[in-house]
Amino acid sequence: MFKCSARVDGAIPVEYQAITQALFPSGGYAEGEGPAVQAARDFAEILGIGADYGRYLSAFCPGAGQAWGESSRGLLEHFQNNLDLLIQKTWVDQADEDRKRKLEDRIPGFISALEQGNLQEALAEFGVILEELAYLFFGAQSHKDDFTEYTLRIDTQMGLFWWYGGKLGRLLNFTDKAALGALLLIGICYLTDF
Repeated sequence: MFKCSARVDGAIPVEYQAITQALFPSGGYAEGEGPAVQAARDFAEILGIGADYGRYLSAFCPGAGQAWGESSRGLLEHFQNNLDLLIQKTWVDQADEDRKRKLEDRIPGFISALEQGNLQEALAEFGVILEELAYLFFGAQSHKDDFTEYTLRIDTQMGLFWWYGGKLGRLLNFTDKAALGALLLIGICYLTDF
């Protein structure tokens, strides 16, 4: 997963700091899904995807051994189609065309992990997808320590999204399926509407 330096938290506009701190609290999440899911809902609102997020969150089945519900399949299809379009429309040097193809090949594995309810595997795949997508959009800038600050200067919502993407790596050992699903859904909804 790409870098998100600690100093970036200070670059987040003051009006969003309480929400971002709740989304990835320094001490980890409290027991149960409530605080993490509410923080995810609040964050989805500031990204401008609150309505879609709320609709799909209720359709998601986060229980142990359960996979995404049937009503979420449409979201995953739209997610894949939009991500494929974003990747295809990204102009890159000829040397990076292979990167685009490899990224497109990763998306079905991510979706499969989600559908099977393997959220840890999905999180790992999503991290790679976001890292590669950031590279296709921003080139070598995406590997610099100030990448999130750079995107925050371009557009606050987009910068907050890349901040979120950089923080997802903290969850690689996270086991609360409801909270992890709620956090992954933020990225899925955002990229579906991008």
